[in-house]
Amino acid sequence: MAVTVGRTAGDWTRLSGLVAIWGTAFLFIDLAVDTLPPATLVATRVLVAALVLVAIMPALGLRLPPPGRLWLRFLLLACVGNAIPFFAISWGQMRVPSGTAGLLMAVMPLATLVLAHFFVADERLSRHEPRKVLGFGVGFSGVVLLTGPDALTRLGGGASDIAHQLAILLGALCYAINTILARRMPPLHPIVSAACTMIMASTVMIPVSLFLDAPWHLTPSTSSLLSALWLGLVPTGAATVLYFRIVSTAGPTFLSLMNYVIPVVALCTGAAILGEPVGWPLLAALGLILGGLFLSQTSAAPALGPSAR
Repeated sequence: MAVTVGRTAGDWTRLSGLVAIWGTAFLFIDLAVDTLPPATLVATRVLVAALVLVAIMPALGLRLPPPGRLWLRFLLLACVGNAIPFFAISWGQMRVPSGTAGLLMAVMPLATLVLAHFFVADERLSRHEPRKVLGFGVGFSGVVLLTGPDALTRLGGGASDIAHQLAILLGALCYAINTILARRMPPLHPIVSAACTMIMASTVMIPVSLFLDAPWHLTPSTSSLLSALWLGLVPTGAATVLYFRIVSTAGPTFLSLMNYVIPVVALCTGAAILGEPVGWPLLAALGLILGGLFLSQTSAAPALGPSAR
C-alpha cells in the first residue's frame, strides 16, 4: 500500500515556526498579565502588530485595500480569530487549570476537520481517508496523556467552573471557525491580510480596554510592557502573517494540527527555562501526537480501477 505525503516541506516549516512562536508565548503572557489586565494586554498586542505591519507595507510595495465590504470580512476575522478567543481563554483560565484548558483547546483540530468537510471543497472527508480520522484520534489521545487523565475528571463541576470551561471551549471553536473564514477570503498578500485583521482587531479591543480597565490608571512593570511588546511583534504580528500563508497554501485542517503540538512546546519550554520536570508521560504524549500528525497527513493511494484518477 503506497503512502503519499500531502504537504510540502515549506508547509511543515511554516507550521513548525508557528507552533514554536505560539507555544513559547505562554511564558510572555504569564509575565504580561502580572500587571496588565487581559483586555489591555490583547489591545496592546493587536495595536503593536497593526502599527508594525502597516509600517513595513510601503517598503514591500504593498497597500491596504480601499474602503469597502472587504473590511467587514476582516472585522469578522478580527472578532472571531482575535478579540473573542483571546479574551474568552484568558477569562476561562482564571478558574480552569492549565491541563484542562489544554484538553479543551485540543478540540480545535477535531472541530476544524468537521467544518472543513462542509465548507472547504478540497478538504472533504471520504471513506477513502480513514487514516485522517484515526490520526486526529491518536493526536487527541496524546493531548489527554499530556494534560493528565485527571483533566477529564475536572470537566464539569459547579456552574462557575462550567462557565469558565465553556469560555475556553468557545475560544477553541472560534479558532476553528476562523481558519475556515480565512480560507474563504479573497487572495491577498499574507502581510496585507494580517495588517487588515490587526487594524480591525485594534478598533474592537481598544474601546473594550478603555471601558473595562481604564488603562491610564495602570502602572505596568517593565517586564510586563516588554512582554506585551514582544507578544505584539512576534506571536501576534509575525504569527498572523504565517497563519494566512499556511491557510492559503495548506488549508485549515493542516493548520489546526498546531493545537496538538503547542502544549508540548509549552511544557518543554517550561522544562528548559523554569526547570520543570520532564517524565515519561511527556515523551509518550509526544510520540502519540507525532504519530497522529503522520497518520492524518498521509493518505493511502487508492486502488487502480475504473473510477481511479
